[in-house]
Amino acid sequence: MAEALTQYKLLVLYMLDHVDFPLTNTQISNFVLEKDYTTYFTIQQVISELLSAELIRKEPTHNNTRYYLTPAGRETLSYFPDKISPAIKEDVLTYFAENKIELRQEISVMADYYKNTAQEFAVRCQLREKECTLIDLTITVKTKQLAETVCANWKEQNEDVYGYLMDLLIR
Repeated sequence: MAEALTQYKLLVLYMLDHVDFPLTNTQISNFVLEKDYTTYFTIQQVISELLSAELIRKEPTHNNTRYYLTPAGRETLSYFPDKISPAIKEDVLTYFAENKIELRQEISVMADYYKNTAQEFAVRCQLREKECTLIDLTITVKTKQLAETVCANWKEQNEDVYGYLMDLLIR
C-alpha cells in the first residue's frame, strides 16, 4: 500500500507541475476517480500527507480548496521522473489538453464570504488571469443567504460585471 500511496502522491505533484494555475480538491479528485486510479478517501489522505510534508500548499475558500505545488514538491518530483508510468502521464496531459479552459475558468473566478466584525457578511469576488488579479471586489451583505447568492451570481456574471465597471471607470 505504501508503494501505491507514493504513486498517488507523485501523480498529484505531476498534475500540479503541469498547469500554470492551482487545482482544486474537486478537480484533482474528479480526475483520479474518473480514471479509477483510487478511491476518494485515498486521494484525500494523499493530499493531506503532501500538505504535511509541505510539498503542496493550500488556499481554502468556503466551498473548495486550491492547491499549489511548492518548490520542495517540484524538487521531490524531479527525483522520481520514472516512477510515474508513461500511460498515466499521457492521461494527465490529455485531460489537461481537453479541459484546460474549464479548469482555468474555475480557478480564475473566485468568490468567498466571511462574517465581519459587524456580524454581517463580507463577500470577496475576484477575477484572476494567471498570477494577476484583474478585479478584487469586497461588498457587505446582511445575511449568509445573500452572501451565497452573490458568490453564485459572481461565478455566472463576472465578465459582465467586470466589463460594466471598466466601461464606467475609463470613460
